[in-house]
Amino acid sequence: MSTAFPAATIIGYPRIGPHRELKRAVESYWAGESTAAQLEDTTRRLRLNSYGHLAALGLGESTSAIPASFSLYDQVLDTAATFGVVPDRFRDLYDDDGRLGLDAYFTLARGDAGRQPLEMTKWFDTNYHYLVPEIGPGTRFTLANNWILRNVEEAAEQGFTVRPTIIGPVTFLLLSKAADEAPAGFDPFSRLDDLLPLYVQFLEQLAEAGAQWVQLEEPALVADQAVPTAELADAVERAYRLLAAAKERPAVLVTTQYGSLGGLLPILGSTGIDALHLDLVKGGLPPAADLAALGDTTLIAGVVDGHNIWKADLARAATTLSTLTASVSRVSVATSTSLQHVPHSVEDEPQLNRELRTWLAFADQKVEEVVTLSRLVDHSPAGTIDAAIAEASAVLAARAATEGVIRSEVRARVGSLTPSDFTRVPYPERSAAQETALQLPVLPTTTIGSFPQTAEVRSARARFLRGDLTAEQYTSLMQEEISRVVALQEDLGFDVLVHGEPERNDMVQYFAENLDGFDVTVNGWVQSYGSRCTRPSILWGDVSRPDAITVRWAEYAQSLTEKPVKGMLTGPVTILAWSFVRDDQPLGETANQVALALRDEVSDLERAGIRVIQVDEPALRELLPLRKSLQPDYLTWSVASFRLATAGATPATQIHTHLCYSEFGAIIDAIDGLDADVTSIEAARSRMEVVHDLQGQQFARGVGPGVYDIHSPRIPGEDEVVELVEKAVRHVPARQLWVNPDCGLKTRGYTETTESLRNLVNAAIRVRAQL
Repeated sequence: MSTAFPAATIIGYPRIGPHRELKRAVESYWAGESTAAQLEDTTRRLRLNSYGHLAALGLGESTSAIPASFSLYDQVLDTAATFGVVPDRFRDLYDDDGRLGLDAYFTLARGDAGRQPLEMTKWFDTNYHYLVPEIGPGTRFTLANNWILRNVEEAAEQGFTVRPTIIGPVTFLLLSKAADEAPAGFDPFSRLDDLLPLYVQFLEQLAEAGAQWVQLEEPALVADQAVPTAELADAVERAYRLLAAAKERPAVLVTTQYGSLGGLLPILGSTGIDALHLDLVKGGLPPAADLAALGDTTLIAGVVDGHNIWKADLARAATTLSTLTASVSRVSVATSTSLQHVPHSVEDEPQLNRELRTWLAFADQKVEEVVTLSRLVDHSPAGTIDAAIAEASAVLAARAATEGVIRSEVRARVGSLTPSDFTRVPYPERSAAQETALQLPVLPTTTIGSFPQTAEVRSARARFLRGDLTAEQYTSLMQEEISRVVALQEDLGFDVLVHGEPERNDMVQYFAENLDGFDVTVNGWVQSYGSRCTRPSILWGDVSRPDAITVRWAEYAQSLTEKPVKGMLTGPVTILAWSFVRDDQPLGETANQVALALRDEVSDLERAGIRVIQVDEPALRELLPLRKSLQPDYLTWSVASFRLATAGATPATQIHTHLCYSEFGAIIDAIDGLDADVTSIEAARSRMEVVHDLQGQQFARGVGPGVYDIHSPRIPGEDEVVELVEKAVRHVPARQLWVNPDCGLKTRGYTETTESLRNLVNAAIRVRAQL
């Protein structure tokens, strides 16, 4: 506990590997193509290579500056496994020694033929998804998995003193949900005093394994919670005074990324913990009185943005550090969040414009920025950092003056908008026009958009990009796939069809490649959930649409069938949320620029004869500020940008939207405010919980609560889908309901998809007949 904290650190590092080695190893194991021993060998190499790489970047091998933040799937699941938090339906997963092994871990994440996996939802205001623990009054806490301990010992054997990381007890319970068997009104947070002794035991085991520091992550403390403020403050103080008083433990670092601790800062800082991390990028500089309450507790200053990819303003960060060192006895420099939200290295993107590359800092470059800034707190000579600050300032100035960052014609169009540009005719008038135009049955069936992307489709796209296929050859192959998808939906009996999106590598990147103001990466992968990785695009300048993007594919699909085919667009908020967005203007201004480009696309789809257009906004909840006081402004501009994109549609054009994996009750008013004609929402994994919110809101337009969880390989049976649809009908009028999967089908295989969709359509027909 007396070990001084290093001057430079990071809160976490990408765990997927520079070339997605983790994804390939895990999926190979799931497919039965490799053994558990081979998976462990690959992941061991990933961990040790990361430690060596971070040490070489300046974090050092023996100072606890390197976090052991690796996870096979999800850090919240890791914590649940560590403490044996398993729902009753999975109690058989324990082995004879009371341990949760590899297959048990993956079963919790992915389910099996007869059991649904843990629910999945968004991690604070990021595009990462975590698995939601389920806890009841009788849930037994036990130390059931020792992977975190083994990782510490593994690192020590190779000469690395790493800092193990785990979700802190307060955040772990706040992120949990009541188990199915729990009585009404039960709150998992009430189990805090039962869980804390297990954390004490865990700290003792870490100390025995040789850990000098441990990182307990408490990001839930920067978000408003349902728990009353006084009760939460008391719980935080009680928990961390107990953990700090443990006789045998490593030094304790508590991290609080994604926002401001507010009034909890002096409370947490005075509990006896050894170090406290603050996100000073999103959270801002705390009041001097709160900082003074830290006393001898080391302040870990998160001044380098871990959530976006722009080069740091080192001059501003240096000013912040100067203020802190004058107020706090001990200061170290860190990233604001884990670097799991950014790609590995800019060096992996030689194809990017040379000037754009100078603006960027991925994970490795952020480590270097932290190390550079740490010279301000470890009493290095001033000259060693002055040159770096001057260089960073010059880059920022050059970026602001680059052509395309500001375009007068784009700004003029946004500036000329009037309230009428955001408003459609009233829904009853639209509904009547759409009923006449579409002639759909009760409980109409559709899918969310994408169909499985086969190896052949991916190969064709790659060959086209390499120049091995002509544009004509590529178009022909995509049309063949679209024809197969349309024919399959016709055979299954769907009412509203999609073209399957074979031409799209990603629902955001595809649009970024066709809009001005964006650039895309080749190796800029970040983890979304489990083995699923995405490549966020880079939105660096003012946005406009030079030409139609989706029309030719939708028009071709519509030519193959008499049934309506949906035009498929990604909404402005989701394009922002799933891109690395410019940080030099308010998000609302950027959202309106994207919305106007999409508005033009909607008009072109209508002219091509497309009668149903879906504008997906799965990330609407994702960007919601964690503090309620900041939420109204966000919801105002985010809802307005969707309405700007869609309000130009004629009354007879049915506008759909889609949202997934979020707590919808928190934004049900905003969902209503989108004024979409039909909204499809994730509901299968949460077992149709959303219908209670819809009923309470008296949601008056079309809605499709999902009945097929596409994020799991399991195939829902027809009776299971019938049960979900019947539950929806009990809470929402049948005339409003649609039947659809939770999300797009891109990541699934055709065999499982076809069987699942057949069960979905048959279930809808059965319930329709009852009505």
